[in-house]
Amino acid sequence: MAVLKVPYTNLKAVLNGIRTQVIDSYSYCQNRMPRFDSPEQMFKNLKLLITYKSDPSGTELLQSVPTLFENNYHGIRGAGDCDCFVILWLAMCKVHGWNDNNIVLAGRNKINPVHIYCTIKYGNEIFNADLTQPYFNTIRNYKFLQHIPI
Repeated sequence: MAVLKVPYTNLKAVLNGIRTQVIDSYSYCQNRMPRFDSPEQMFKNLKLLITYKSDPSGTELLQSVPTLFENNYHGIRGAGDCDCFVILWLAMCKVHGWNDNNIVLAGRNKINPVHIYCTIKYGNEIFNADLTQPYFNTIRNYKFLQHIPI
């Protein structure tokens, strides 16, 4: 079970950390998490298991799925922020074979994204999967969005 707790340096380091945590989370999701019939069903059920908590000041906290649920930095099962929820979403999608995903970096300008979430292609449709939102396929209104294929 791993937590990457590092001073924020740059976006590339965060994206590499997310990738590492998704890979480290696959086995846990395969063996310990439930299966779902659709991304919407998965979203609704995962929402019941998570709580939004901000990272410590000046630190980027990237929790693997086992850490998120078993040994949480905040001491609250399922507590994390948007990048922790991206790790959860991507690892769960991988287990389900839903592999046509994007990470979306969102912000008020091109240089400094302030939020991260995923999109998923399921069937012939693309859905937003932002576990910080109350409902499936909804997003906040940010001026700049950058889609990064996974």
